[in-house]
Amino acid sequence: MAKAIEQPVPGITVGHALLARSKGTAQPVDKIVHDGDTINIAADGNFGVRLLGVDAPEVSFELPRNPNFPDFPKGFVSIDKPAWTTFLTDPFEKGYQELTLRTALHNNLLARLGPAAAPNHAAHAAPATQALKTMIQLDITEQALTDETFKIRLAFAHEILDRYGRLLCYVNRDQREKPRPDPYNERLLAAGHVIPYFIWPNVDPFVRQEGRLADAVPSPGSARTVAEAGALGRARQAVRRAREAGLGLWDHANPLAVLPFELRFLAQRRAPDRYVLDLSDNARELLHPQSYFRIPNPEDRLFINAEHAPLFGEKGWSVPPL
Repeated sequence: MAKAIEQPVPGITVGHALLARSKGTAQPVDKIVHDGDTINIAADGNFGVRLLGVDAPEVSFELPRNPNFPDFPKGFVSIDKPAWTTFLTDPFEKGYQELTLRTALHNNLLARLGPAAAPNHAAHAAPATQALKTMIQLDITEQALTDETFKIRLAFAHEILDRYGRLLCYVNRDQREKPRPDPYNERLLAAGHVIPYFIWPNVDPFVRQEGRLADAVPSPGSARTVAEAGALGRARQAVRRAREAGLGLWDHANPLAVLPFELRFLAQRRAPDRYVLDLSDNARELLHPQSYFRIPNPEDRLFINAEHAPLFGEKGWSVPPL
């Protein structure tokens, strides 16, 4: 499908647009030009949307090259394919591009990798995918709409686009009257189909930080207060309930072994680079990106991009060197 926003090469994000439409008809130039620096446009293609605050098991991803496995398929490969079983059995085998990890993280991963890791991941990915499809279809039916008339509501946080040109949003059905159902992000967390993946400053779906970004940095020692507020607090509680009940990827008999972002950094041969703030503790320091696993529950991890870490340092947080 054609994309309205895409990344043709790494580091370059471009968009494609048409003259603004009215009832499906292109408007003349004198209608779409507002003034000397503003025009109205319509997207030429489809928008990709990445649900904020959640991380679903990967359905497919690109495998790294290894001369010892010349038959590895190229491009995005379904996680249920044998090549993924081979890779996740030992992603540190000779032949792959070097991936340098700290010993503690390396050992933590080894305890969860092995021949069962890829089948386990694939087994959890399918229900997560189907769950989102079902939620959307039920909303269409409940609102007595069709695929053509159903509308989606997008709530943005601080960042609008990710590195791949996807919109970063909390997503829900479009509904003016209240009460509205929870966004799909929160519904998926509550059902145990996704892992929480909270990345600062995108932690509240309805409050966009105004003014200086530095003003949004929490004070050292205030993590528990931040963690209990608003949508973030509700989401964390929903995750805890899902885990205790053994729902979805928290299945007590077969929990998700390798987290989605772990699968990605192993395949991309790129060590984790986001600092982590422990929401369950009132500490005054950020953890090193490779120490995220020291916080046992994913809903207690608030990730901080490396470019934002200096803001925390200025606020008084202790920030270890990368």
